[in-house]
Amino acid sequence: MNTTTLQHPTETQATDRTIAPWDWMRGALGGFIGSMGFGLLMAFVMPPPLLEVVIPNMYGIPATPDAPAHMAGWFFHQFHGVMLGLAYVAYAELPAIRNWLDARTLTGALTHGVIWGVVTTLILAVLVMPLWLQAIGFGMAPPFPNLGVGTIMSLVGHLMYALPLAVIYALYRS
Repeated sequence: MNTTTLQHPTETQATDRTIAPWDWMRGALGGFIGSMGFGLLMAFVMPPPLLEVVIPNMYGIPATPDAPAHMAGWFFHQFHGVMLGLAYVAYAELPAIRNWLDARTLTGALTHGVIWGVVTTLILAVLVMPLWLQAIGFGMAPPFPNLGVGTIMSLVGHLMYALPLAVIYALYRS
């Protein structure tokens, strides 16, 4: 009697898939483009001085509302977007995630984009940012955990970031 276990073909294909250098490039590009939308939201809709004061201070650049550091804020924000784009590729290509819902499909991209937007909001805006700002002694640091009304705008921004990232990755990955 044959005791060989058969695998579903899509499971084998998803598990055997490797991440190519261009996949990382797509993640970086999607992250850069997605963070442009989020940056515009921070610059023109969210209450200042997040982009031009808070983010530069996180990296030791002493910016104030009277002396903002716009270029530094944009630089670090875009850097975050690229790094999180690379992290998205690692997340989306985990075998368990691929087997559950492939990020290369439109449905998968939209679902994973929403998940990535929520996860980055919870980890970064709610937990990491307030601790980081408090650790450096920034006077306008939000409380920990950061669960104020601004967190809703942060969630909107992270979704504006993650959905284009996921769709760009899916379009150019398939």
